[in-house]
Amino acid sequence: MFESTKQLILSGVGSAYPCAAYAVGCGDKVYLRDYAGMRQCNPHKLPLTEDTLFDIASISKVVSVTMIALKLIENSVISRDDKIGKYLETYGNYENCSIYHLLTHTSGIAPHMPLYKLCKKEEILDTILNEPPLSHVGEEVHYSCLGYIVLGCILENITGKRLDELANEYVFSPLGMSTACYAPNINRPHSPVATTEFRKDMGIWVSGFVHDENACYLDGVAGNSGVFATLSDMINFVIMCSLKGRTKDGTVYLSEHIFRDAIQNKTPDKAQSRGYGFQLKGWQPSPLADAMSYGSYGHTGFTGTSFYIDAESGLWGIFLTNSVHYGRDERAEYYKIRRNFYKTIQSEFEMLLREGKI
Repeated sequence: MFESTKQLILSGVGSAYPCAAYAVGCGDKVYLRDYAGMRQCNPHKLPLTEDTLFDIASISKVVSVTMIALKLIENSVISRDDKIGKYLETYGNYENCSIYHLLTHTSGIAPHMPLYKLCKKEEILDTILNEPPLSHVGEEVHYSCLGYIVLGCILENITGKRLDELANEYVFSPLGMSTACYAPNINRPHSPVATTEFRKDMGIWVSGFVHDENACYLDGVAGNSGVFATLSDMINFVIMCSLKGRTKDGTVYLSEHIFRDAIQNKTPDKAQSRGYGFQLKGWQPSPLADAMSYGSYGHTGFTGTSFYIDAESGLWGIFLTNSVHYGRDERAEYYKIRRNFYKTIQSEFEMLLREGKI
């Protein structure tokens, strides 16, 4: 099954990405899971194995921070409407910014700043929040790594626990994501990792610690990035998303009401369609292009990772690569294959349904 999908992935091995771990399913059914390529090409070749951890980059925003926030909302520990000043010593230029605005990327906080060059670690929040907003709170969508760093700090302040502890407690353990972690060089030093990019400032290939410079500066544990996961870990997570909050064994992880609210389009009139954390397919340009139905949801990661779930059928795809291994620029082939991956799995899924094979 899904032979065209396999051929598509193989066509990019060695040119668009060194390796790929990918899966296709619907609900709790897994129709395809496969691995191809080498997890590292430079400075020498290393094989891809089923237990290889991928730096999932900005998918961390959904897998970790968003899920922790939703669990705390469900447990009435926080409210979507709480202003950030309730939990922080300063709100800077963002007095009217709430948890809702951080989750939907409508805070007005800038997408990115090189915090690792600009300030000491203890000055991170002040540096972010004292910057002038790009727009009034709630007015526009500006996808913001910095906003999620703020949200991660808020979750830590509320609970008194570090983000990696919270992720283990609220996400990884209950969903059976047994190898997912932050900072695998510390927490899983013997696990194979898909190597990402060469860092000129450090003179080394990035393997075992997070690719994102700001997250790396924050000891690998940050709201914007930092989670590493195997394909099996991501399958467990995406099954829960496809089942609207239930795990593969039927356990309720999040109430269906909470989960459906999270994937509802909160910004249909803005430049991007956003739920709580999730990227949604709306009328605007989308990584899904013409694949999947309106309202489909998921996320991408800068290192070359993505997952999406079709809003109508529950069909899902996971595509994990380390495409930045070849450099962060000139990745047109990877982006084309990513678009075609979701289009191809949908086409093959519909064909197999018509033929009664699934």
